[in-house]
Amino acid sequence: MRLGVLAGAGRDWRESLEKVRIAESLGYEFVATGEAWGPSTVPWMTLLAANTERIAIGTSILNVYSRSPGAIAQEFAALETISGGRMVCGLGSSGHRVIEHFHGVSFQTPLRRIREYVEIINTLISGERLNYDGRIFSMSRGFRLDYDRPRDHVPIYIAAITPKSIRQTGEIADGIFPIHWPKNRFASLRQDLATASTAAGRPEDAVTIAPFTNVYVLDGSNDEAAWQMARQPLFHYVNRMGDFYWNMLANNGFEAEVLASRAAWTGNRDMDAALAAISEPMVREIQVIGPIESVVEQLAARADSGAELQLLPMPGGSAAEAGRRLEAMLG
Repeated sequence: MRLGVLAGAGRDWRESLEKVRIAESLGYEFVATGEAWGPSTVPWMTLLAANTERIAIGTSILNVYSRSPGAIAQEFAALETISGGRMVCGLGSSGHRVIEHFHGVSFQTPLRRIREYVEIINTLISGERLNYDGRIFSMSRGFRLDYDRPRDHVPIYIAAITPKSIRQTGEIADGIFPIHWPKNRFASLRQDLATASTAAGRPEDAVTIAPFTNVYVLDGSNDEAAWQMARQPLFHYVNRMGDFYWNMLANNGFEAEVLASRAAWTGNRDMDAALAAISEPMVREIQVIGPIESVVEQLAARADSGAELQLLPMPGGSAAEAGRRLEAMLG
């Protein structure tokens, strides 16, 4: 069972850094951090790179609109040097609301844009000269990204949930970040990725499946509140995150829950009904919830079903408290 953590800088970056160092000491192998419409993640990754030794460090995710592919390659070149070659470049399209109304950039051809970013970043990190003729980008002066390379490839993981984006990820990427992915669909996801990878002349296991995995530990003290917390992110992605996510969940077996939640929310803004529509079986299929012993068993079962590298939210509380929870989840 391979585990990583999702960890931002938070309010106290020193304590957040200590939590990551504890995770590293326990054997968690990857720390991923995103930015969405929050602060830039690059300074935080720099701190992680300079203050850890073994754990892989990556983005979850950088969008492919607010920075040029050359700028992302430059940032990861610097981070590779600082970390000694431990970076993972996580990319995604984000959505039109963030891209157009936070960054002020037109949200067009996201799949093609991701492909060209991957190709350009790979070229620059490898040390080859950049002569590129794509549909979006055209570079012909042969610039080369010159630095002292720890390695000539940075793994690229892509946030993908639609059939087309999953197929493209199988063709071009090293990993995939599925979110809210049902545990009974990891086997079919692996097959879809393998089919695309082999069709592109790559090994069938070229892409690591690294799902974001929410964990809710029940201890008998306030379990109903924990269940409501487990429903909350599903409600949010069904009702407040555009069309991609609720369509994905509906197509993955939860059409009744999705449509009922959306009807309650879009009709009367009835939060209680919209949350209640997220059934217990839906929560159990997508989230990990239960006493700590059950959490360990569920994480292991998800690993057996194809969730190769599960990324868990960093536990709250002090560094010591987070460390105890991180250790307990290892079993």
